[in-house]
Amino acid sequence: MTNKNKQDPYSTRESDKYDNPIPSREFILEILKQNNRPLTRRNISKLLGIKGEEQTEALRRRLRAMERDGQLLRNRKNAYGIVSKMNLITGRVIGHPDGYGFLSPDESGDDLFLSQRDMQVVLHGDRAVARVTGIDRRGRKEGAIVDVLQRGNQRIVGRVLADAGIYYLIPTNRRISQDILIPPEGLMDAENGQIVEIEITEQPNRHRSPLGKVVTVLGDHLAPGMEIDIALRDFELPHTWSVKAVEQAEALGGEIPDSAIKGRLDLRSLPLVTIDGEDARDFDDAVFAEQLKSGSWRLWVAIADVSSYVEPNSPLDDDAQERGTSVYFPSQVIPMLPEALSNGLCSLNPAVDRLCMVCEMVINTEGETESYQFHEAVMNSKARLTYNDVAAMLVDHNDELREKYTAVLPGLETMYDLYKVMLKSRGNRGAIDFEMTETQFIFDDNRKIKSIEPRERNDAHRLIEEFMVAANVSAAKFLLQNKLPALYRVHETPSDEKLSNLREFLGELGLVLGGGDEPQPAHYASLLNTARKRPDGHLLQTVMLRSLKQAIYTPDNVGHFGLALDAYAHFTSPIRRYPDLLVHRAIRHLISGSKKATWRYSNEEMVQLGEHCSMTSRRADEATRDVSDWLKCEFMQDRVGEVYEGNISGVTGFGLFIELSEIYIEGLVHVTSLSNDYYQFDATGHRLTGERSRKVYRLGDKVNVKVVRVDLDEKKIDLEIV
Repeated sequence: MTNKNKQDPYSTRESDKYDNPIPSREFILEILKQNNRPLTRRNISKLLGIKGEEQTEALRRRLRAMERDGQLLRNRKNAYGIVSKMNLITGRVIGHPDGYGFLSPDESGDDLFLSQRDMQVVLHGDRAVARVTGIDRRGRKEGAIVDVLQRGNQRIVGRVLADAGIYYLIPTNRRISQDILIPPEGLMDAENGQIVEIEITEQPNRHRSPLGKVVTVLGDHLAPGMEIDIALRDFELPHTWSVKAVEQAEALGGEIPDSAIKGRLDLRSLPLVTIDGEDARDFDDAVFAEQLKSGSWRLWVAIADVSSYVEPNSPLDDDAQERGTSVYFPSQVIPMLPEALSNGLCSLNPAVDRLCMVCEMVINTEGETESYQFHEAVMNSKARLTYNDVAAMLVDHNDELREKYTAVLPGLETMYDLYKVMLKSRGNRGAIDFEMTETQFIFDDNRKIKSIEPRERNDAHRLIEEFMVAANVSAAKFLLQNKLPALYRVHETPSDEKLSNLREFLGELGLVLGGGDEPQPAHYASLLNTARKRPDGHLLQTVMLRSLKQAIYTPDNVGHFGLALDAYAHFTSPIRRYPDLLVHRAIRHLISGSKKATWRYSNEEMVQLGEHCSMTSRRADEATRDVSDWLKCEFMQDRVGEVYEGNISGVTGFGLFIELSEIYIEGLVHVTSLSNDYYQFDATGHRLTGERSRKVYRLGDKVNVKVVRVDLDEKKIDLEIV
């Protein structure tokens, strides 16, 4: 063993952070690399010149932390080795309902297949170290768990069942395929069949299932609202406020003080209005437009000034950041901010003074933004309007409503004229506009679904969308111009593989996506226009949508492919999205004349915040989808045996997903229930083809199906072709 007492290049950083610093993680890894073998803590301590009890304890904690983070692994001789040098892979465990799973590497690389035997020692969500053991028949790398770094589940929701006097929990998250045993003393007062939340008391190992104890009895299986209680816990959605956040929100009161108005642009005489859905309770944005003598328009987009009330690192900010976004379930909202703010002080309610951040834009006769300016302002909304009422006034010329809202009607008509010009500009730049059907649940008095109906988009929806996009683009340009670390809403170009598959599929239909190897949004938009004129247009839209990437939040702006924009940021919804609140803080920092050096967020912090906000956005989508699936299954329970017409909405190797017409519910026709034949799956062509019969089932085809089974626990609806 050679002593490598070189200078730690990160010693200054460590000295700044700790009173009694020890060598950095990077230097410890370098020492281990140079010695080319695992070393005990005593060896490492000697090489690093560690002295005294305090430094020895600090080294012990640092080595354990590096072990927990998957940088080091301690072997049976208590020696530490570098995971990457030991041909080991660290990552997060992804379970499958059938019992097997995968290890998704922390670094880039293919997932590692984990057999049912290996999954016995871990649960979905755990972080673990594994080694590659071989390649299976399908060409997948197989692995074996070496060590569990971090457990991902402290509490789990599920259904309590009893068998021969033994109680166990079947998790509602089907990725956790192991049943959790509940000893008699851990049952609390839970009854057979009820939904409960348990705390894991002993994690699984090779010889025994995990053990748990009941901490909360949520209620009976089909109790109204149970699906939301389950989703909140399955997806670890924060849903209770800290005491300090509640106290802070209540201390702000219900009205803005006169002192808060000083120095702000006074827009209280401007006929700004809010336009939202019938069931909206928090009003983020208000709009007004006027035509100038030049023929151009001045557009005002006023946004709730949340950043005036929610200070960085305050209790309110901590809770809002943790949530990341409001979550909109079909019958309930989990807001990002307490209701005292989201529905009260911040909400742009009618006929009350409210603080706002305003984007004032001049839009030319071509529908393009000529100039923009941001202001801290005070406003007073002159009307709370709904999309349907605005469309009825502007499109259908409903005399009764036009009379009722006569005071704001001129502004609405001016905005409608402006919208038509901006819509033309949107088309000219080639923005992609998918017209997918959104649905809404209609509930009865018992919170059970009465019906599922399409949610119609009208010109009022599109008008607000166009105005919000213009304000968001102005915000992004302002931030870029001032080179301030901030979050952009980025939508990258499609991957080569997805484009290749899309072109191959289109080729079979005699269609072409223009643009060669680098198609632009305009090429997608042109193909969409073609699709809308065809009977299989819905199919084409679905395939095109699946070829696109998911939008994310990041400080590294690369533009927004779907909207055909060079820069885009979320500015217009700070009540319900944390990235918008961060953008407001950045804009306030710039217009208040602060020096750039004092901006509190670094680029690295923005990267982390972007990743967190992207995660919370995905988490909210997954949770709402999960609740919707549960509600749809509950709705279909009494419809087993009924026959429906539907469209093939998805094709996989194991069967066909069918969307039932008129009720907008999806079910699965398993490949084994298809007619007496073997079916080959063509992923590129999105179809199954019978080997003997040559019968083809393709994405978009119409079929008649019968509902044969509904499984509420697994959220599955099984269908058969009639």
